Amino acid sequence: MTTELQYTIIDENCAYSLRELCNICKVHAQFVQDLIDEGIISPQGHDPREWRFAAFEVRRIQISIRLQEDLRVNLPGTALALDLLDEIEQLRRSKLRLEQLYALNKKIDRS
Repeated sequence: MTTELQYTIIDENCAYSLRELCNICKVHAQFVQDLIDEGIISPQGHDPREWRFAAFEVRRIQISIRLQEDLRVNLPGTALALDLLDEIEQLRRSKLRLEQLYALNKKIDRS
């Protein structure tokens, strides 16, 4: 038995329309609207025909789908989980910067 994997390459510099977003994420527009209402994603533009979504929002939608399907997390819980994941990522980046600065200072002190 073989499992087929499908990948979609996302250009980080592109902005996607609602239709493109729905196709990429395999979701209905109503699901996207629910995520917008909950503050999980934020389109640029004033009405659905003008909406453009950044590439990072594709990832947020994919994570939202997994949280809801795999863990049965509701929409408010999904928003909270995504906020916490974002905060963890920020803390990791800060920690890495601090470690790099510490290593640099240590190197300078030895010279």
